[in-house]
Amino acid sequence: MVIADGKTRALLALGAAVLLWASSFIVLKIAFQRFDPMVVIFGRMFVASVCFLLVFKSLRNIDYRPGDWKLLAFMGICEPGFYFIFEAMALTYTDASQAGMICALLPLMVAVAARLTLNEPLTRRTVTGFGLAILGAVVLSSVAEATETASHPVLGNFLEFMAMVCACGYMIAFKKLSPRYSPWFLTMIQAFTGSLFYFPLLFLPSTQLPTSFDPVGVVSVLYLGVFVTIGAYGMYNYGMSKIPAGQASSFINLIPVLTLIMGLVLLGERLNWMQYAASALVIAGVYVSQDTRARKPAPAA
Repeated sequence: MVIADGKTRALLALGAAVLLWASSFIVLKIAFQRFDPMVVIFGRMFVASVCFLLVFKSLRNIDYRPGDWKLLAFMGICEPGFYFIFEAMALTYTDASQAGMICALLPLMVAVAARLTLNEPLTRRTVTGFGLAILGAVVLSSVAEATETASHPVLGNFLEFMAMVCACGYMIAFKKLSPRYSPWFLTMIQAFTGSLFYFPLLFLPSTQLPTSFDPVGVVSVLYLGVFVTIGAYGMYNYGMSKIPAGQASSFINLIPVLTLIMGLVLLGERLNWMQYAASALVIAGVYVSQDTRARKPAPAA
């Protein structure tokens, strides 16, 4: 009974984590209407960094090896570095719902990249699913129409795809570093790197610094920094510690569906029937790529 209760808590934690990650697309869209994207992203990283400073002593037990700084720097530059630049630009041109669907490509991209860089197995089923999801993403962008909330959806979806490329690079670096560093320490490095990366961008001529206090914008930044950057990772890590990693990673595939529902309910975003069909194709591709068939045990000698 205790095991069942523990698994239930793990599933609830994973569900809450992906719900927070999906909500980040909505909150970012709202925050970008109040503040300049560079201000929002720096504020998010700064808030997370301050929170991590409060627990820094408990994160200092690490197994650093010469040369790790290169991977740590690459990880931070990929995400949150260029990742949030592409995503910020994407959400100024496309709907949060469409961006969430492009996000569904990430697990498949990581699977292909892991095969090329980490020699992890890549099944024919995964490749087939990857092809279906890519086709769905292309159709989703090609049939998109300009609206008040999506002025240039094709460009926006392409920028979101580039953000996923950066996220893929981050995950590969994360996987190489994770045997020697805790997920919390690596998340802290991301927050610090992001703060340093985005601080100079605040002084670009194109960046508009806030001239007044906007409660909605400030609350959005605090939400992104505390609940999304820290809270979502904490609950996801808890869930990962209680159930197999393969089952935990499958929860990420819920993000595009949740984002689509939130965009519809909270932002009033609407897709045409071709876009809904393309979104279904993306989800189908992700589902096909999940090889859930149990391996048969080897026969006894």
